[in-house]
Amino acid sequence: MTGPITAGVDGTDESLAALSWAAREAVRRDLELRVVHAWRFQPNAAAEVADRDAQERWVREAAERSVATVAERHPGLTVTTEIREGGPVETLVAAAADAELLVLGSRGHAAVVGFLLGSVGQQVIAEAARPVVLVRAGDQPAIEAAGHEIVVGQQGEADDSAPALRLAFETAAARGASVRAVRAWTLPPVFAYSPGSMKLLDEAGGLEPYETKALAEALEPWRERFPDVPVVEHVEMGSAGQVLLSVAGRAQLMVVGRRARRTAVGARIGSVAHGVLHHADCPVAVVPHD
Repeated sequence: MTGPITAGVDGTDESLAALSWAAREAVRRDLELRVVHAWRFQPNAAAEVADRDAQERWVREAAERSVATVAERHPGLTVTTEIREGGPVETLVAAAADAELLVLGSRGHAAVVGFLLGSVGQQVIAEAARPVVLVRAGDQPAIEAAGHEIVVGQQGEADDSAPALRLAFETAAARGASVRAVRAWTLPPVFAYSPGSMKLLDEAGGLEPYETKALAEALEPWRERFPDVPVVEHVEMGSAGQVLLSVAGRAQLMVVGRRARRTAVGARIGSVAHGVLHHADCPVAVVPHD
């Protein structure tokens, strides 16, 4: 069963931009929009909102004002509002569990480029079991105009990137956009070569043809599933983060994968997702995979 598009809101300009983006995506996909606001009782708050019921009512009214604006713009959209008591990280991670997408806001470093990824956003992305989209304050619907692509990074084996490719193709199909699938490659150190890998490279005709073949194979099932979505195959030598950022200017949405595993220091976003999140000037979706 397909879940709702879920937006985390807290009344800031960043979260309002995320809410607007989430509403447009819910309309395109004909899905419900769920708006989640996390709060904790603050016993030392101003006298007029010092009791629990008053604080919850104040939070709910603020959330409903935000939702009212979205409902006016999209009269056919089904919207539900949930006020959940708890910390923002655990609340948003729980909300993501049954969501098609969790959409969050992020402050930009400057007017034209970059995200300022706070500790809450970073922890939610690292812990969430579903895709998380970061939207900058000031995000403009105009970026979703014709001519802009859904850019997706493809790395490793086909199964590794399947969740990210799925999201990219579904989004492109809903928007009538094209997909630019990017596979970056670098020269491996000498000690990384093995008889088996050398045989594969020889059969492919070299490193770049091998990478091109790997990308084509990863894309094949998604081309078949979404035959009307135009696809650009982009294979380039360089670090994955740098290559993805080099084409971010033409992206409606950037989709990158994150390996869903825990280390001794906890869950991590990964270097590619981290770099793109901090420097892309478009919304970024981070998709966990095994």
